[in-house]
Amino acid sequence: MTAILRIATRDLRLALRQRGDAGTVVLFFALTAALFPFGIGPEPNLLARIAPGVVWVTALLAVLLSLERLFLADYEDGSLELLALAPLPLEFAVLAKVAAHWITTGLPVILAAPFVVLLYNMPVEGLPMMMLALLIGTPVLSLVGAVGAALALGARRGGVLVPLLVLPLYIPILIFGVGATDAALAGLSAKPHLLLLGAVLLVMLFLTPLAAAAALRQALD
Repeated sequence: MTAILRIATRDLRLALRQRGDAGTVVLFFALTAALFPFGIGPEPNLLARIAPGVVWVTALLAVLLSLERLFLADYEDGSLELLALAPLPLEFAVLAKVAAHWITTGLPVILAAPFVVLLYNMPVEGLPMMMLALLIGTPVLSLVGAVGAALALGARRGGVLVPLLVLPLYIPILIFGVGATDAALAGLSAKPHLLLLGAVLLVMLFLTPLAAAAALRQALD
């Protein structure tokens, strides 16, 4: 656990030195969400109806924006080889790096989401459920994205390859996350959607570190 915390802390310190990366993710999230009202018009009911979907899609795209650099810097400076040779299993190192990635990308997106919703006239009753769904779902985006980033590591066009690998796997998270907020807005129970999101999170916590570590070993060979 101490080694995992050290790796995560190291990544967080590096991220703090490059504040522009996290700021770019949040700015991309806010600006992309702000474009939709200009494209579909200012009709309040329509904006309120599409608000959950817009927030989730833009959050997904914002996370995608930062996935390529998840392992790239360590791969280029040789740190990844040291992590692979360290006594700590590489799977746990992957989890530590994913945690740091979520804190610097997913968490700022969640905090910015209420301000984005103001553009869409969404009833405030749905905001807590949307925040809870994002809190459960965005770690899955980072976990699945870690597999895509590991598979594309060393590829000539890794930035293009990562979205192609992970976007199909993001679809269930998008469906369940939007469904939870829509259910809350309709006065229905969002529990089934949240349980499905939680189940996916638990499964991915087990599977994605194994897959990402295997892909990293392959890239280092």
